Amino acid sequence: MPDLRLMTITSQGQITIPADFRQYLGLGEKTKAVVEIEDDRLIIEPIPDLFSLEGSLRRKAKKGKEITKIIEEEEAAVAEAIAKNYR
Repeated sequence: MPDLRLMTITSQGQITIPADFRQYLGLGEKTKAVVEIEDDRLIIEPIPDLFSLEGSLRRKAKKGKEITKIIEEEEAAVAEAIAKNYR
């Protein structure tokens, strides 16, 4: 894990995330993130690119599950993950 780093906030309110932090977290150039304040700290959480999940349902489909059941399970998992992040 990268070490603690001092960063400067620009006049436009921007910071640069150091390259080793981005590499460690797998953040790409177009990565989206959610920003929130928690216990007087600024929390930045990357949002996975849905296209990066391409093919991830194939294993479930091969198990003979109906596509509607797979979609229901995935929607429930996404809803739970979003709720967990905002609790």
